[in-house]
Amino acid sequence: MTHRYLDLPVPIGLAHRGGWLFDAAGNARTELENTAAAFQHAVDLGYLYLETDVHATRDGVLVAFHDETLDRATDRSGAIADLPSTEVARARVGGGEPVPLLEDLLDAWPQARFNIDVKADGAVEPLAGVLDRTGAWDRVCLGSFDQARLDRVRRTMGPRVATSCGPVDVARLRVASLHPALRPLARRGVQCVQIPMRMHGFPVLSRDLIATAHRLGMQVHVWTVNDTGVMARLLDAGVDGIVTDNTTGLRDVLRARGAWPPAGGDPVPAADDQDGSRTR
Repeated sequence: MTHRYLDLPVPIGLAHRGGWLFDAAGNARTELENTAAAFQHAVDLGYLYLETDVHATRDGVLVAFHDETLDRATDRSGAIADLPSTEVARARVGGGEPVPLLEDLLDAWPQARFNIDVKADGAVEPLAGVLDRTGAWDRVCLGSFDQARLDRVRRTMGPRVATSCGPVDVARLRVASLHPALRPLARRGVQCVQIPMRMHGFPVLSRDLIATAHRLGMQVHVWTVNDTGVMARLLDAGVDGIVTDNTTGLRDVLRARGAWPPAGGDPVPAADDQDGSRTR
């Protein structure tokens, strides 16, 4: 049975950290990753799937942020896990955007689905609390590059939350794709495999892997693809989703195939306050 997170028609587009915004001259604003402005832009384009990352502050507040430290992406420094949430709240991304709380993102766009990379062990228990408070269990998919952390996520949260393959899961699936007799080695009960085309110079994605994943009931999502020609070739090969920074480019590729706007109900609304003002 398909988890509700993935019950929309494929192919799907996932806005990586919200995706790029563009200035008046058409230049990509790459520095606004994981901000409410980036997510709002993706939602305005019609995206139903938003990709983000989570870290926990010293006092257990979950923020949507990729790095362990504030140094690269904000005007402040320090490890998020060592800072109180009040200090992280003072940081600004791209000169003016605050670091958003995951809970605020889930509340702001209640019809959007979030693909969440759990970046730290300390984020696991707070994440379960956020999903309880927001009732967002059926519209998130959790993943991690740390297999032990992902296994802990699964033990903590159980089958009500969708998960993607961790690195050990991917290796087992890759082996299983080599011969039908090896398929029992692949992990069952995982909703999707999210992989790059290549890693460390070695190919990860193949048509055999796609076919094996589909036989096991998994969707295949490829990250992070910004070239529209590559997007088209991946879709021709049968992938179910593409994670991209180039949200306008992927929208145009899917639109040319009659797959945009996404099917599955009403468009995702802008995040509005009750008085009609848009939330950022």
